[in-house]
Amino acid sequence: QVQLVESGGGLVQPGGSLRLSCTASGSIYMINDMGWYRQAPGKQRELVASITSRGSTNYADSVKGRFTISRDNAKKTVYLQMSSLKPEDTAVYYCNAAIQYYNGRSLYEAEYWGQGTQVTVSS
Repeated sequence: QVQLVESGGGLVQPGGSLRLSCTASGSIYMINDMGWYRQAPGKQRELVASITSRGSTNYADSVKGRFTISRDNAKKTVYLQMSSLKPEDTAVYYCNAAIQYYNGRSLYEAEYWGQGTQVTVSS
């Protein structure tokens, strides 16, 4: 069974920094794209940043220059370094990954989500 477990959320003042981590576990063959999404109250879930298995990155315009996504393939972990945080960054942040796994002799790929971690930016 594949799982994504996030950590690192919390309360931070405007202008502060936080680092989120998300680690995959289970019978994993390969992890392809990984990403972070967020959902604020009353709003739709939106992509914050994504990273391919080779390290190519993509960011939402609202976080460019402030957030950095990275991954450690050996640790099956993706990170989101958030700096210059603003109150509008307040949301539940979700990790997402496209994971290939074996079931018997067959190889499958499925999309997995973490449980979410709350980030609150407030003075």
